[in-house]
Amino acid sequence: MSEEKNIQVEDTANENDGFDSLELDDFSYQTTLTGKFKNRKPYVAADPKKVIAFIPGKIKKVNIKKKSKVKEGEILLILEAMKMNNIIFSPMKGVIKEVYVTPGVSVAKGTLLVEFK
Repeated sequence: MSEEKNIQVEDTANENDGFDSLELDDFSYQTTLTGKFKNRKPYVAADPKKVIAFIPGKIKKVNIKKKSKVKEGEILLILEAMKMNNIIFSPMKGVIKEVYVTPGVSVAKGTLLVEFK
């Protein structure tokens, strides 16, 4: 796992020096930053209670239903992508809050599949 870095950017270009202030790991740097860097989406940590499709495909089989109790590592569903069956395992022990897919449904990458309580 990579370390999460604390980066803060302040636009100080109005001070006529043309530089921006970049805060990284408690150090302040004066530098020029691109517009693309300034407009990027901030990092948001993934919610461990949500199972998201990591690849587009078709749901082949769903082994759980709402309010099911599952163990860590238990098979939740099978996602067929590029003629391969991808088994989606439970990332944690818990109770299923909602199952958002059914067999035969095509899903895009990033689609919410299952949510835990």
